[in-house]
Amino acid sequence: MSRQMDQCQILVIGAGPAGIAAAYEAAQGGTKVIMVDRNPQPGGQIWRGGPQVAKEGTAQLWFRKLTDSRVKTYSGAEVIYSPAPQRLVMEQGSNLLDISFETLILATGARERFIPFPGWTLPGVMGAGGLQALVKGGLSVRGKRIVVAGSGPLLLPVAATLKEKGAKILLIAEQTSTRKLANFSLGLLGHPKKLLQGINLKKKLLGIPYRTGSYPITAMGEGKLQQLRLKEKNHVRELDCDLLACGFHLVPNLELPQLFSCEIKNEQVVINAYGESSQANIFCVGEITSIGGVEVALLEGRIAGLMASGKAGQAEKLLPQLNKQRKFAEAMNQAFALDEKLKNLPEEDTIICRCEDVTHGQLRSKSNWREAKLQTRCGMGPCQGRTCGAAATFLYGWEVKSGRPPVFPAKMKSLVCESPKDSK
Repeated sequence: MSRQMDQCQILVIGAGPAGIAAAYEAAQGGTKVIMVDRNPQPGGQIWRGGPQVAKEGTAQLWFRKLTDSRVKTYSGAEVIYSPAPQRLVMEQGSNLLDISFETLILATGARERFIPFPGWTLPGVMGAGGLQALVKGGLSVRGKRIVVAGSGPLLLPVAATLKEKGAKILLIAEQTSTRKLANFSLGLLGHPKKLLQGINLKKKLLGIPYRTGSYPITAMGEGKLQQLRLKEKNHVRELDCDLLACGFHLVPNLELPQLFSCEIKNEQVVINAYGESSQANIFCVGEITSIGGVEVALLEGRIAGLMASGKAGQAEKLLPQLNKQRKFAEAMNQAFALDEKLKNLPEEDTIICRCEDVTHGQLRSKSNWREAKLQTRCGMGPCQGRTCGAAATFLYGWEVKSGRPPVFPAKMKSLVCESPKDSK
């Protein structure tokens, strides 16, 4: 296994909107910037597929800026550990990347939150964003009967994508209440661009039932999903279906902020107005600071990139825009906050940790995440708690901590490969 050494003034981890904006702004004026991402193309989850498939004008603009910049990009690279301050080692295929830096900008994004319920491990029950990504990658859903359920604005574009690809969308089930959604919709009047996006999505989904106060309670079937039972306000209904696309909003990817001991509160990194974390020379931007959408991510990325490269005056001018977008994001997160009733979904034998087959009955009597790991192996499987940890935080109120290397599963030869300078 070969080890490639590199160094820069500013290292950006994550090539979604926040990371791209941060890298671009930081590189203006000659600062050496390296951007690293685990995916084969920049764009993150929201602009998946890179510039070749980008349709939205904002995405095209930022991909063009990135192409025209002097940012050096490593794709398909996964961080595994930090052997020393201001240094990260990553796997890239069969090789190692060893990058030294002066300032670090973390833009690692978010993933879907899953709330376990009976039958959620059946084949055919999938994450909403996960199914959307598979369909964009070529999975055929033509003619499939699909229910889209969970919470958050992601449900609408997922349903639109599935419908466009020939699926029969039976229902969009949103767990939040009609009152909360109505109040949030009124707030869109102050954000014309977002209002127009919502109207366009609604047009694409004409004729598809949209139910508030609705969520899945049981998935049933012999070897695969065949039927779904849903709670709809004061009654229960059953639907025959082939697939369930289900996700309860998003949860930040905090593995790297935890690795560097950044302060974390309420499942997000604590930052100041400019994106600076509690650790010197480490900025955090995008969904790891709050679930706010593309506009917030771009502004946070730009501000952090400017600050990291010594352009505080330019960063200051962007703060009013960011504050306005953050207020909208806060209203969105309040509107789609998870109902406490969802904590009653798991039954005694409902699996919470899929990697280690740990059930709700085994976990609900435990007092914290550490005790659960020690006594049940919850969170100690291949995903290292990335799925069950977020569920446990909601269900049991536990503080889930990680941050020990390797950050993500790595090859043994990556962990034992010596640094050239240490080799004899």
